[in-house]
Amino acid sequence: MASAASPNLIVHSLREQIREHILEGIVSGRWKPGERIVERRIAAELQVSQTPVREALRELESLRLIESAPNKGVRVRGLTAADLKESYPVRAGLEQVAAELAAERLAEDPSALEREVAALQQADALLDGEAQVRHTVAFHQELVRAADNAVLTHAWQALGIEVWTTLSIRWLSPAPRAYATEHQEIVDAFVRRDPAICTIVKEHVLSCAPQV
Repeated sequence: MASAASPNLIVHSLREQIREHILEGIVSGRWKPGERIVERRIAAELQVSQTPVREALRELESLRLIESAPNKGVRVRGLTAADLKESYPVRAGLEQVAAELAAERLAEDPSALEREVAALQQADALLDGEAQVRHTVAFHQELVRAADNAVLTHAWQALGIEVWTTLSIRWLSPAPRAYATEHQEIVDAFVRRDPAICTIVKEHVLSCAPQV
């Protein structure tokens, strides 16, 4: 796959790179709601076969970002704030469990969370939306990882957290937000072994949901 075609793609599997490319096109408005996404054109543009493109599109369809129909091809869904909000109660429940499982571990060593807060402080100061998304997601990934529960991690990843966080922040949260401060409060709660940490994490996630 030619690097010049997509310089900002994350270097993971080919399918993941293609998924990120398509996602960026949807978020940026390159493909608008209702517009058709042509598999062979993406394959030609990225200089890859159609198979990984098809796999990436299938994954995005499972996340309800695109939809396909016989004789109509693949099109971008017309997403609403209500669509984006649906995953947040489920995510909040999962992260509440993660906080309970990870509480002692993160109280003893919160360094993984602190690194992301430090990065968020810089992103907030620069009003760097891309970095805010990246480090917000990374913070919550570290929280879930600290729970050390494979079933929980799989369920959390299956929600497409990065995708929905990206869309929520870019589309529905145009006003500046103190992401570092919000996440530092969570770190502080872990460190002081706050008995309400599970509720704190749950309420934080719910507060990030788009307002309908």
